[in-house]
Amino acid sequence: QVQLVESGGGLVQAGGSLRLSCASSGRIFAMNAMGWYRQAPGKQRELVAVVTSSGTKNYADSVKGRFTISRDNTKNTVYLQMDSLRPEDAAVYYCNVRTGVFAATSDYWGQGTQVPVSS
Repeated sequence: QVQLVESGGGLVQAGGSLRLSCASSGRIFAMNAMGWYRQAPGKQRELVAVVTSSGTKNYADSVKGRFTISRDNTKNTVYLQMDSLRPEDAAVYYCNVRTGVFAATSDYWGQGTQVPVSS
């Protein structure tokens, strides 16, 4: 079974930086993309950044220019470098892996890691 484990979360001051890691294990078939989502209290989960199997990267408008997603295929790990953090970035960040194609896709999620941002 696919397992995703996030790490690197923690309290950070506004303007600071943090690097999140997501290590995957287990068999992943037809991986489409690996990315990061976040959910703040009282809000829906939203896409933060994603990198596809072909290397294409996409970011939410709110984090463009500040966050960078990267991957290390040899370690089965995806990273999210977060710079110039703002209080509105505070949320639980979740790692996501999507497999399959079209309507036959499946999503796998990590347990989430807290990223509080203080002012």
